[in-house]
Amino acid sequence: MRRTAIIGFARTTGFAVVFACAALTDLAPAAEQKADILIKTKTIEISVTLDVRIKADPALARNCHAEGKKWAAELHANAGKTNGESPESLSGASTFDRTYSMRSVVNGRYVSIIRGEREYTGGAHPNHWEDTILWDRTANKRISIRPFFTETADNGPALNAMRQAIIASLKIEKKKRGAEGTNLDLIEGIEPELLKIGPVSLAPSTVQGKSSGLTFHYAPYAVGSYAEGGYVAFVPWETLKPYLTREGAAIFGGSRPKGDEDPQQ
Repeated sequence: MRRTAIIGFARTTGFAVVFACAALTDLAPAAEQKADILIKTKTIEISVTLDVRIKADPALARNCHAEGKKWAAELHANAGKTNGESPESLSGASTFDRTYSMRSVVNGRYVSIIRGEREYTGGAHPNHWEDTILWDRTANKRISIRPFFTETADNGPALNAMRQAIIASLKIEKKKRGAEGTNLDLIEGIEPELLKIGPVSLAPSTVQGKSSGLTFHYAPYAVGSYAEGGYVAFVPWETLKPYLTREGAAIFGGSRPKGDEDPQQ
């Protein structure tokens, strides 16, 4: 299950977040997978890590770093508010990790990012999930997939086509994992609405500079049990072809690389 969003405040100076009771460190060598932001006390540890390819793009790196910094600050500021205690007085350690990973670059312009989160606050197992970011290098801002489609109306033709392809893909993946026929109500509950259909990214392609289609990323519990893990549903670009704008037609092509199949497992 997804946790409730946390809202808080922290004083900032440039890229440094100033906390009274925690150490925050900006560490450069992403190749070593060290955290770019780290808050660590006796009872809470929060980290944010950007992969080296994101850090090679200054505008994108600044955008992800700023978002991660705000997220970390809010978590820390609110860590003890539910019971009126400071984070350092709580019993037991909690960990919160966020990673930004580059998934694909299409036409040298559109960058798909996977934003992964993991939290452990006690209990049988940690929770983890993924969200996605689509970055336009030309405009230097985040965008949606809307510019690639002639229409993206809720319950419209394009989103219904996506939904049907997602369901078919998930059923195939469930069969591979021996979970065929389970949690079908969760799969059928996927809604043909852009903000509800699931986190989406541009899948890489066997043709350089193209995307082979869309991948939708579902965390544990979203379309199955925790034991099944997360799922990635693939919708090939040929399914989307009738709904593509000129820009959409220009960026899609080729096939999904074999090594990209089901990266969640």
